[in-house]
Amino acid sequence: MKQWTKEIEIDAPIEQVWKYLDGSFENMQKIMPQVVSNEPVTITEEKVGSIYLQKYKEGKRVMEYEVETLDYLDTPSEKKMKVGFTLGGMFEITAGYDLVKVDDEKTRFIYTTTNKPLKWFVKLFLLFANDRVVVDFVQRVKRVAENEEDN
Repeated sequence: MKQWTKEIEIDAPIEQVWKYLDGSFENMQKIMPQVVSNEPVTITEEKVGSIYLQKYKEGKRVMEYEVETLDYLDTPSEKKMKVGFTLGGMFEITAGYDLVKVDDEKTRFIYTTTNKPLKWFVKLFLLFANDRVVVDFVQRVKRVAENEEDN
């Protein structure tokens, strides 16, 4: 299993950043443009255990998988969500989003993702995996949240 963690400071209030992670599908697409659908399957009151059917477009291919909320916290100074899904029967993936209020106009964003191969032959792919996707994602969240804050 591989794990990557990246942390970045965002010049936007915590609620501003949170709405892209735990808001409307339209807001989610601003930071995850490849996600083309996110339909609720099972919604729990406490959010943990909620399941969404998500479609992800990579080139011309569209993959469909169920995303389960594994952890959830929503307080004024700290927000957290962790989701998990299996991609193509090949990888078990988790994504954790942690937001910490630095002050009224600054938020610390910590993104942690894990990738566990489910088949022996896909382990080879992980040998060459790097953190580029993770770095790009945290920078996109920062750019989107700060740009909207400026407008």
